[in-house]
Order: sequence, then C-alpha cells, then structure tokens
Amino acid sequence: MDIQAGSSYISISDLIRVAREKTKVGLDPDVLRKVKRSRSIVEKAVSEKKVVYGITTGFGKLAETFIPADKNQELQKNLLLSHAVGVGDPLPEEVVRGMLFLRLHSLAKGFSGIRPVVLEYLIRFLNENCLPVVPSQGSVGSSGDLAPLAHLSLPLIGYGEVLLKGRRLPSAEALKLIGLEPLVLGAKEGLGLINGTQVMSTLGSLAVYDIETFFAASLAAAAMTLEATLSSDAFLSKKIHQIRPHEGQLFVSEKMRQLVEGSSLILSHKNSLHRVQDAYSIRCIPQVHGAVWDALRYVKQVLEVEINSVTDNPLVFSDDETVVSGGNFHGHPVALALDFLKIAVTSLSNISERRIERLVNPALSGGLPAFLTKYSGLCSGMMILQYTAASLVSENKGLSHPASVDSIPTSANQEDYNSMGTTAARHLAKITENTLQVIGIELLCSAQGLEFRRPLKFGAGVEKAYRKIRDKIPALEQDREMKSDLEKVVLLIRSGELSTL
Repeated sequence: MDIQAGSSYISISDLIRVAREKTKVGLDPDVLRKVKRSRSIVEKAVSEKKVVYGITTGFGKLAETFIPADKNQELQKNLLLSHAVGVGDPLPEEVVRGMLFLRLHSLAKGFSGIRPVVLEYLIRFLNENCLPVVPSQGSVGSSGDLAPLAHLSLPLIGYGEVLLKGRRLPSAEALKLIGLEPLVLGAKEGLGLINGTQVMSTLGSLAVYDIETFFAASLAAAAMTLEATLSSDAFLSKKIHQIRPHEGQLFVSEKMRQLVEGSSLILSHKNSLHRVQDAYSIRCIPQVHGAVWDALRYVKQVLEVEINSVTDNPLVFSDDETVVSGGNFHGHPVALALDFLKIAVTSLSNISERRIERLVNPALSGGLPAFLTKYSGLCSGMMILQYTAASLVSENKGLSHPASVDSIPTSANQEDYNSMGTTAARHLAKITENTLQVIGIELLCSAQGLEFRRPLKFGAGVEKAYRKIRDKIPALEQDREMKSDLEKVVLLIRSGELSTL
C-alpha cells in the first residue's frame, strides 16, 4: 500500500519503508485543498506588492531588498543555484529518498504556499527512484539544511545531477527519461524547498531504527558474556531494580533475566567464592544499557515530532490569511537530541568493548583460554578482534563531542546562532555503524567463550542466540580470516533475528 504524504502522522517505520524498501508514495486527496488555499495567499501578496519575507524580498541579510513580481521566477531559481554549494561524499540513496519524502510530507501540510505541481514532482522523483546527488557536508543546521536541500531540489528545475537506474546523469537528461519538463518555480517555492530539517531528521531517524534493531543484540551479547565468564546473575534480582525504577533499567533487567533463565552454567558456580562481585561491565548492564534505552526512546519521540512538523519559513496560515516569519527551520531540538544519542550509543560500544576484553584476557575471563583459542601462542585466536573494537570505540569517543555546543554565525550575522544539527546527525550515523560492529565482535567472542563451557546448559535466550550464530559461523578451531565472520554476524544483527529472542 502506498504511504500518503501530508496526512496527519507518519512514523519512523513509515520513513524506513520509503527510504529502504522503496514503498510508493501518494498524496492524501484532502491535502490539495489546503495547499491550494495557502498558495492563493502567496499569489495575493505578490499581486498586491506586499513586503513579505521570502515572497517579495531577498533572503537572509537581503530580506530588506524588495523583489518585483516579474523577477520572482528568477529569484527562486537563483536561490537554488546559489545555495547548492555542498561538499563531501554524496549521501546514501536511502538518505536521499528519506529527505525527498520528509520534504514532501512537510510541504503537503499546506502551510508553505507552494503549488500542487511541486508536490507532484517530488512524488514522481520518489516513485521513479530518480535520486538527486546530494553532497553530505555544508549544512549549519539552521535556516534549514540549506545547502543539501538546494542540491536535493536543483534537479526539479533541470540542474544538478541524479542517480537513475544505477547511472549518474545530468538532471536535464534524467527529467526527459521520466517524462518531465524542468519545473519553473514561482514565488516562495524555492525557499519552501530548502528551508527545513530533513537531512538531520532523516539521518537521525535511520540511526534510531538501526539502534533499536541492534539494542536487543547488545543484550544477547551481554548475557552470553555473563555466562561465558562465569559471572553471577545476582545483580538481576528484581528487588534491586524495583527501588530504582528507571524504565530502561527495569526493561533491561527483565530482558536479561529471560535470556539467562534456566542456565545450569550459572547454577554450577552459584555458591562459589571465585568472584564475590563482578566488574561493572557485567554487574551494571541494567543501569548502563537501560540508560541507553531511555535515551533512545526520548530521541525517537523528538524525531517523530520533527518529521511530522512544518519547518520552512515564512509560514502561510489560511485561517486568517497571514504570512508569518519565524524560526521553525532551526535544528536545535533535533541537534540536542542527536548529540545525546551519540553519547548514549558510544557508551553502549564502550561497555561492550570492556566485556570483549574480559572474554579474551585469561586474567579476567574466569578460566577461559587466552584469546579464546585452545592453541594460544601458536594461534592468536580472537586477540585482534578486541583491537578492532578498541579502535572503533576510540573513534566513537571523538565523534561524541556535541556538535550543538558550537555555533558560527552566517549571512552577515543575521543568522547568528546555528544548530550544527546535521553534523551531529552525520556523526551519529558513523557512531551507529561503529557500535554495530563492536556488538558483532562481542557476539563472536562470547559465542566462542561458550564453546569452553559445554556440556553445561545455557540460558534459554543465550542458547537461541548461540545457535543462530553457529548456524552462520562455525566455532574457531584454528586461526582463520575473521573479517567474513564479522560480516556474517553483522548481517545477522541487521536482519533482526536477534531482536526476537
């Protein structure tokens, strides 16, 4: 079923369907009435020569320059051309699809003063999978994601480049192939296309979806490590968590109890004095992972508000026929949330790497062989997996510096406080990918550690996770190239199979 843009609510799951699954997009019929009403107000302002920001004036510091009606088409074209100065690698196709969808959804709400034909072009680009080439860098996260959204919009008017059927083409050529003429923009339409937070919102939403997917895998990895290192499950006692009832802590402790339920391996050393207390990376799993879960839920809430919001400027209100200049394009609500999530996910990678170290270090592992190989010395076993995890975690720590604490003024100090939200979003995307790899490494190492604990029975969830891994990857008997092992376990995490234990 097509997803209807402009309707009252879309979820991050809807965005995923459009961005990754290439679900077709339509337009709610009721939307067109609202869009036409707001457009009539713009046209009235132009015909009456009213001074209205972005409609009959220049932009930013040039807002005091009046633009006559016969120059409006040229003004909108110049706006896109002049703002398309992004740099860096192109954004992935799924991100561009998400941006097109969110820009369409916002404009279709009827507060932007654009014509229905603009929406029709955006729908056509999405459904034909004709994707603008959008450089990843250049947004300061206020006045919208101006540079990348200008690159996103240029192909509508026949400029810039697109990807179409695997080929990178000049947009003028691609428009002919999908049966469109270059769009001639009217008053306000160029500004409506580039004012918004769709880059940071798309990147953030994709990251939230992926983090939700691998969060369950992080708990499976933690439970497997708990068992493999002969750690105690005393810290999972309900009594502990009921008197500090953060929702994430309660959720994680319950999930961990389910994962290790029925473990004869844990029972085998329950009354042993070999370890009075376990290290924080084991004992504080509910507190640390739980705090990450709470952060993730908060950020998801922020993003689902944002992707359903109208974020351009000025805004056109049909009920009283006013055009109001404001600051809904400012990315700070999203920037703060994404910086928070960067820190949270980095902490998830940090604690996972510490458990990996416990697994491979014979002084900390509860009797496992050094680097999880029977032939230590002759074989290096899983030694270098921990090196890789350490490298990724170190990178995450640098990327976690909050982008939103910086602001560099733009537009001759008219735009004197910027969010840098898209920088936060790009860094979050990298942290998310790095953390996925670290969790994959812990799963490989903990599964290998469990090999040395047979024939004792593992917890119900731990056994299922172990089996899913072994269905894809054999136990390590001799040194081998483990890059492919890591790739396989990462694909397993991405599939969501470890989210249903």
